[in-house]
Amino acid sequence: MASGEHDDDTLQLGLVRMQAAMAKSGDRAVVVLEGRDAAGKDGTIKAITKHLSVRNTRVVALPKPNDRERTEWYFQRYVAHLPAAGELVIFNRSWYNRAGVEVVNGFSTATEQAQFLRDVPDFERMLVENGIRLVKLWLDIDRDEQAERLEKRRTDPLKALKVSDLDLVAQDKWKGYSAARDTMLARTSTPIAPWTCVLADHKKRAHRVVIRHLLHTLAPENIAADIPAPDAEVLFAYDPTTAERLAK
Repeated sequence: MASGEHDDDTLQLGLVRMQAAMAKSGDRAVVVLEGRDAAGKDGTIKAITKHLSVRNTRVVALPKPNDRERTEWYFQRYVAHLPAAGELVIFNRSWYNRAGVEVVNGFSTATEQAQFLRDVPDFERMLVENGIRLVKLWLDIDRDEQAERLEKRRTDPLKALKVSDLDLVAQDKWKGYSAARDTMLARTSTPIAPWTCVLADHKKRAHRVVIRHLLHTLAPENIAADIPAPDAEVLFAYDPTTAERLAK
């Protein structure tokens, strides 16, 4: 067996052991997975959930809000999907739509966006202080890699379900997305709910470092001890000194 495959098996076993420990302890965990269009969120989720229990794992990818939901408190429809005891919930895009896609495409007002940036640190503090373990991941790719992946989506029939209207403008609005990302990370990475960045140009490498990070962050020490630390060149905590490593 190739060394990469061996590493993958070790990581998958670690995730299974982690979930068994969560089921026993009643721990609750939320993973917020954000990133540029075509950054590999779907593939990363598949790598994480490959051998996990469907009963104790939920992937949440909400459609755009309906007319009723637009009148609710912004966080309300996300709160409905938070985990109960022993559950892992992965948000494939999340409440951070308001700081990214909505900013770039004008889907909400500047007032709503400013209120979100003020409110979200307190919202996440409440989650963590009430026992939810929160991991926030930003997947970043460079512009050429995004262009190549978006082209594959358009030309591969098996990827037809991934194509969206927003894909068509992702490259044209590259700088707008970069600016929105930088503001979001700077305003919402807090000591209690920090952002972790992943350079995801190489998909399998990104999957491995994300899983390693989850195990070191969420798994009991006796499980995490056997897992190598994530490659610091690929995955790193966001702060003003690391921001320059993200695609511009």
